[in-house]
Amino acid sequence: MVLAAGRGERMRPLTDTTPKPLLPVRGQALMQWPMQALARDGFTRQLINTAWLGERITEHFGAQTAWPGLPAVTLAYSHEGLDFGHALETAGGIVRALPHLGEVFWVVAGDVFVPDFRFDRESMARFVASEALAHLWLVPNPVHNPGGDFGLSGDGQVLNLPKGHAERRHTFSTIALYKRAFFDSARTGIAPGNPTGISAALAPLLRTAMDQGQVTGQTYLGAWTDVGTPERLHQLNDAAVS
Repeated sequence: MVLAAGRGERMRPLTDTTPKPLLPVRGQALMQWPMQALARDGFTRQLINTAWLGERITEHFGAQTAWPGLPAVTLAYSHEGLDFGHALETAGGIVRALPHLGEVFWVVAGDVFVPDFRFDRESMARFVASEALAHLWLVPNPVHNPGGDFGLSGDGQVLNLPKGHAERRHTFSTIALYKRAFFDSARTGIAPGNPTGISAALAPLLRTAMDQGQVTGQTYLGAWTDVGTPERLHQLNDAAVS
């Protein structure tokens, strides 16, 4: 699942007429980078959620797309904006899309630039064999998030630490593997398929599961940018030219 429903307020005025995941980065739409990486590793059935200017994303990619040297990708959509008039936040959007997802699935935000990440099947197999319900890829805290999101233990447990804790050295990359059980109604309080369009954030669910020892993770040290401001977008494109 590629998350692409956000409004991109901090990117205005660029996002007034273009959905944030379609903003150009190094010659192609920002969200196309993770989509291509998924296809490169054999994950050719992808689902995109949309809200703000979602029709532009559908028009751009259609029901099937292919890039040179990569297998064709079949696309499905969860149109939160059309169905409910607004985005459902991350957890609400995933629950809405859950009927179309497998027992284990990847999630990545369409507004992160992580060109070298491998969505490898070995990682998925290890996760399937584990007791964890979620497995996160974490990056060293960037300048724009110096306080971090989570800690990480020596045995790979992601830790829910309070703000200001010295060991809160990691920021969530948005890339993760999940089991369907993580989003069942007993945990989320949302009916299967989210038929009434309840908005729900992901972080509280993750923190609860961390406290129960159900979230594992690992660090990712490759290139990674949360393209959250026009300045970061310009820096990425300027670096490609220089």
